[in-house]
Amino acid sequence: MHIRLLEDDPALREALVVALSDCSVAVMPEHSPESEEDRHRRPDCELVVLGHHHEANQLTSLTRALWPTPVIILLSEPSTARVVEAMRAGATNVLDRAMDACLIAQSVRATCEAQQTQLGASRGQHYFYPENCRAMHDLQASIHRIGKTDSTALIVGETGTGKELVALQLHAASARQDQNMITVNCAAIPETLIESELFGYEKGAFTGATSNRMGLIEAAHNSTLFLDEIGELPLAAQARLLRFIQEGEIRRIGAIKSTKVDIRLICATHRRLDELAQSNLFRQDLYYRINVLRLDIPPLRQRGNDITAMANWFATQLADKLGMPPRAFSKESLELIAHHTWPGNVRELQNAVERALIMCDDSLLALDLPVGIAPPEGTIPPGSTIPPDRASEKPIDDSADELSLEDYFQRFVLLHQDAMNETELAQKLGISRKSLWERRQRFGMPRTKPRAEDSAPSD
Repeated sequence: MHIRLLEDDPALREALVVALSDCSVAVMPEHSPESEEDRHRRPDCELVVLGHHHEANQLTSLTRALWPTPVIILLSEPSTARVVEAMRAGATNVLDRAMDACLIAQSVRATCEAQQTQLGASRGQHYFYPENCRAMHDLQASIHRIGKTDSTALIVGETGTGKELVALQLHAASARQDQNMITVNCAAIPETLIESELFGYEKGAFTGATSNRMGLIEAAHNSTLFLDEIGELPLAAQARLLRFIQEGEIRRIGAIKSTKVDIRLICATHRRLDELAQSNLFRQDLYYRINVLRLDIPPLRQRGNDITAMANWFATQLADKLGMPPRAFSKESLELIAHHTWPGNVRELQNAVERALIMCDDSLLALDLPVGIAPPEGTIPPGSTIPPDRASEKPIDDSADELSLEDYFQRFVLLHQDAMNETELAQKLGISRKSLWERRQRFGMPRTKPRAEDSAPSD
């Protein structure tokens, strides 16, 4: 292990070098003053120990420049406030300079080992694994059981819940995992081309068919075919798909003979296929054919504590992808994450975290969600109950599902501005006071009774 030690006290530096050497940790040599700053900011070591040094005056910029290399701070008589300040600035650990050099060295080695383990696990973990959601545990168990079979599976879930990810997990658990899974987004292919894309065609079958072309179903031979948004398939294509499922064979457009194919079929939809079938918008016989093994993905709002855990996981993964140091969420942001209904589900959460990482300049991440996202006063988060002391409060009847975000904003502000100041309104809407003031100006909604604290923000 190699570390860099930034310490101006010669006696302490010498004692630490000896103690670290006994712990099999090598201290990289010091550089000349004119090149020291540029050199130690390079990620050429496994850890940086910062004591009495001029870089301690710009700790935040140092930790960001060194990330993902961890930084340990040595403080004289570290108070709680100073420790919290250092940790918020990005320090991995804070130690007392008065500690014995051997204890400091042991802590440094332990931090190096923990960081290496964490980075290895982070780079190898491509999926978020639920910890506290029973529904997701049951889903994972079903994926493991169903994946071993060749039976047709139907994945049902709202937009953004990760239906394609579940399909990939099913394929990876099957005996066909060595072959590439063929994915078809049925909603993205024009209706006039859907049959030729799925089944292929022979040369001369229609104008423009200048050569034979293999369809996507045939391309999935000996592998898995994933039909995403199958509810968007036109009825004509549904009829041909039904024959493929029943007979295990396809016939290209313009061909005379059929071709046998060996395919594991997985379908997905965010729509209620049973209702579509009753309305003759989806073939009932096809619905019964694909609804063999059904997997229902719970929406994000029903996943309890997994929501905040997933947000923290995204913050780490996306920070690594963007080349930025990971940061924790502010307390207000964690409350917003826990209480938001997340209509866009996992996709919306991922985008919100990425936006916060890029746009937030503070040491703690603050989410900037669209207007109307935060639960207004009186509403109850999904899955929770009304506290006894609030049972008599009247909830807001704002019919939010039928309002645009702009209408929701205006209605919420007009309803609550007499009882709340601008700071409270902004907190309930999940935006800054500056954003609230700007939207008031845009919609022509100045306060009729401005308070002293409600003046236009200067930031």
